[in-house]
Amino acid sequence: MMHDITHFLLSPPVVPVSEAITWLRTMWFPPLYTVCALLFPFVLWLVLRLGFPKICALASNTCKAVVEQPVFAVLTILGVVAILIFPIVPYNTLGEDVKILKSQSLTLIKILGLLLAVWSASSSISDEIEEKTALTLLSKPINRRQLVLGKFFGILMGTSLFFIIVSSVFMPTCAYKVVYDARETCNQEPPSSECLDSMVTTIPGLELAFMEIVILTSVATALSTRLPIVPNMTLCVTIYALGHLAPLIVKSSLGQFPIVGFVGQLLATVLPVLTYFSLETPVASGVPISNAYLLSAAGYCVLYSSVAMFLALILFEDRDLA
Repeated sequence: MMHDITHFLLSPPVVPVSEAITWLRTMWFPPLYTVCALLFPFVLWLVLRLGFPKICALASNTCKAVVEQPVFAVLTILGVVAILIFPIVPYNTLGEDVKILKSQSLTLIKILGLLLAVWSASSSISDEIEEKTALTLLSKPINRRQLVLGKFFGILMGTSLFFIIVSSVFMPTCAYKVVYDARETCNQEPPSSECLDSMVTTIPGLELAFMEIVILTSVATALSTRLPIVPNMTLCVTIYALGHLAPLIVKSSLGQFPIVGFVGQLLATVLPVLTYFSLETPVASGVPISNAYLLSAAGYCVLYSSVAMFLALILFEDRDLA
């Protein structure tokens, strides 16, 4: 066995030139995706710069702090390494490896993004309150509302940079896995159009995953105005779990019991309904996601995030910082 491993490391399998060309022909798409994705943090920064310069200054400093913290580098490296390994993992699904790759990669990107957003929101706001740094910031010509909004938008921009980096690495793996899977199953080499389609069809899943991250970021920001980092992260994890389970409880047979149905409906009303954004399986299976659904999901994301931030402003307005 050691001889086989040594032979594999010294003489790795050679990928045929035709196979490499097939998926490499579509490598113009990942840079295009990266440039388009970078428009979000840039446009957000530009709007804040032109309309709300004080909030923009706070957001820029917060974004820089998010990127410079060790957890950002750790999660980025973890996500990139895992996504690069996923294509060569044998899933033994009889031709469904591409779907499994997309589903688990989308889930991984979302989970890591949520961890970064919640950690950044908890540490950025609650730590500054406990260390009295918030008093120093408020001694400058800014108010509490500008401080909370600046922190939120800065965390959002920092998290979006992480999301763009990891998802940009994910794109080429979608194209390569199509060719790799065809070779492993001894099927005919797929055309470049199939590799391109594999990347394009995952974009709605990435958009929905980012919307979910935005909602949890706003919730974590609101909680961090009152709670330290450990209770904040615990509550966010609980909200994440209930946000996926509450609608299912209402629709299940358990929801037929009055008390269970009432509690499930209450949780589904108060907490974010995150099942709207968890479409990894349909996206991985190539089921088209309509623009109307994406727009409605974006509207729900903006509405719930706005309500959460309004709650954050109320909670922070009378918070004792001394």
